[in-house]
Amino acid sequence: MSARAMSSSNRFGALAALVLLAGPAAAQVMPEPDAEEVAKTPLRDLNIDSRDIPEALRIAVEDPYERERLTTCNAIVADIAELDRVLGADYDIAEDDGNRRLSQGRIGQSVVGSLIPFRGILREVTGAASNDRALRAAYTAGMVRRAFLKGLGMGRGCDYPARPKERAGEE
Repeated sequence: MSARAMSSSNRFGALAALVLLAGPAAAQVMPEPDAEEVAKTPLRDLNIDSRDIPEALRIAVEDPYERERLTTCNAIVADIAELDRVLGADYDIAEDDGNRRLSQGRIGQSVVGSLIPFRGILREVTGAASNDRALRAAYTAGMVRRAFLKGLGMGRGCDYPARPKERAGEE
């Protein structure tokens, strides 16, 4: 193998590693697919069984920085709790579970999705792709809203969970 071909091969390998390791931030937000989600992949691609945006995320999309009704720390806690139910644990309490980008659910969805010819075009035509973009944007807005609420709570002197959890040694 020539030095030029080897260099090109190394660049391709580095690019592939970057793609695997540095996926979009929204991919880290979406819940992990289970067996039921994998089975529904063809239906979702045809936009027959689209996922609904949870109410807490719809509110976050409308105005992630709304604070008029948040007059007490308890009101902030209630909004954070609702977002936690939809989004899962926030970064201040989430446990590091390693690189889950190559999980069984994601691999299963990829395999099932690869069986559909012209999948990308089909998803655009049926509206499934735009539904997924809206869902990902809603999850991102929910995370922004939760971070805003914790910052608001911290600014008002509220206790955890209306503020980020203190790390050991920061108290």
